[in-house]
Amino acid sequence: MLSIEIISALEDNYCYIIYEKNSNLVGVIDPSEFEKIDKLILKKYKKLDFILNTHHHFDHVGGNIKLKEKYSSKIVGSEIDRDRIPGIDFCVKENDSFKFGEVSFKVIFIPGHTKGHIAFYSEAEKIVFTGDTLFSMGCGRIFEGSFSEMFNSLNKLKKLPKDTQIYCGHEYTKSNFKFCKTYEPENKFLLKKKELINDKLNKGLPTIPVTLEEELKTNIFLRCDSLGLKDKLKMNSSSEEEVFKKLRILKDKF
Repeated sequence: MLSIEIISALEDNYCYIIYEKNSNLVGVIDPSEFEKIDKLILKKYKKLDFILNTHHHFDHVGGNIKLKEKYSSKIVGSEIDRDRIPGIDFCVKENDSFKFGEVSFKVIFIPGHTKGHIAFYSEAEKIVFTGDTLFSMGCGRIFEGSFSEMFNSLNKLKKLPKDTQIYCGHEYTKSNFKFCKTYEPENKFLLKKKELINDKLNKGLPTIPVTLEEELKTNIFLRCDSLGLKDKLKMNSSSEEEVFKKLRILKDKF
């Protein structure tokens, strides 16, 4: 059984400390910075066995080297980013399995935001760490990849079991909600989410994790087949991928 602790870092990043009790292994997903993680590690665990990176951007790997130097941690990341992830030890690719004690993570290759972006998925634990590809009610900007790559990556994640808990890389939920509501103003599931989001943020709590089932009902980037959404965009005869591209461009300007 895996325990997960959400850490807020930098301006709006999330990183995650994971602990597997039976093996006594400690890991961190996407360490944005050293100090916050180090403080918690010293307080609760006194060690850090693994660092897992979803992609190479500095706000996800900024703590890598100092943490590795202090705790002799092993760093896991995409083989495509072997020259861009600081201190990488283990390079993984699509469908590889990474054993974290008794928990097995499947690597899902999800390019678009970056060329080498990956997710770490555990079927048994019903969790996925999506980095900057899938957010609550949003998706990542396209920096190195293409619209088509991001669309296909999101479709991969859509196929996971609906009860999968999504742990993403940033707290963007409130602004993402506003964008989704602009184009699906009558979506009853979206309307229900508003109070929940505001309540959590007002209490200083993260709005994640969120289930894939919730996302399928509220995240318009996962709803490009919606007839109502197509009608709103005046794209009734367009493909899902064309709708996605239009939405991503609109979000970039939102």
